[in-house]
Amino acid sequence: MGKVVLITGSSSGIGAACAAHLARNGWVVYGTSRNPAAENVNGIRMVRMDVNDDSSVRDGIGLVVNEAGRIDAVVNNAGFGIAGAVEDTSIDEAKELFETNFFGVLRVCRAVLPHMRAQGSGTIVNISSIAGRIGLPYQGMYSATKFAVEGMSEALRMETRPFGIRVVLIEPGDFHTGFTANRRKVAAAAESPYEEQFKRALAVAEHDELTGSAPELVARLVLRILRSRSPRVRYTVGAPFQRLAAAAKGVLPSGFFEWALMKYYKLM
Repeated sequence: MGKVVLITGSSSGIGAACAAHLARNGWVVYGTSRNPAAENVNGIRMVRMDVNDDSSVRDGIGLVVNEAGRIDAVVNNAGFGIAGAVEDTSIDEAKELFETNFFGVLRVCRAVLPHMRAQGSGTIVNISSIAGRIGLPYQGMYSATKFAVEGMSEALRMETRPFGIRVVLIEPGDFHTGFTANRRKVAAAAESPYEEQFKRALAVAEHDELTGSAPELVARLVLRILRSRSPRVRYTVGAPFQRLAAAAKGVLPSGFFEWALMKYYKLM
């Protein structure tokens, strides 16, 4: 049997691309979905899992370990986006986003770590975003969830290293997936003092996503990381100018960087 990987949110987009690519390269792939259409899809064993639910995550991890005998890697990919001004985002909307994008990742990590510790090895790949390095206007809550994933992953990487477990962040830029169509707008966005600027900024973001690269680019990076003996803490992937922006934030004067970002999103 090949090495075993669990990929959350694998029914479409980046998750589906990762599942297919790893399966083609000899991995035993378990994919998760809240409502899988079938138990097996193109050689991928689909598992019912809701990352918002403790027992669902625990049962899903247990099923993989019981069937395969081990779990060598996890790719935490499940998540979604919301758009709207920070002021317009209700506490309930923000909590719902954090429940999936941050606490969902945390639940899976907590459930899988005892098994990885027992076998003395494992790799956890957390799909973050370039928005986890740069606070994007009118996607502030999405950025906040990814900033949280980044901080947690950095700490977790140091805590688990003595047990032979590796934790890695992948920060995709804009990719052509169903993420754009599935993004939610906050309820207050329609009648907001920010409405015109919000529409301009979101139009730029959607254009970049719809003209972005195919998610197979991320899948190839995931395989490279899983094959690496000593992967770095983070990898950016996507359009060169977006990767450059993530690197430039720590180098350019903050005022100039903010001006350039606002200019790009047509906010000035």
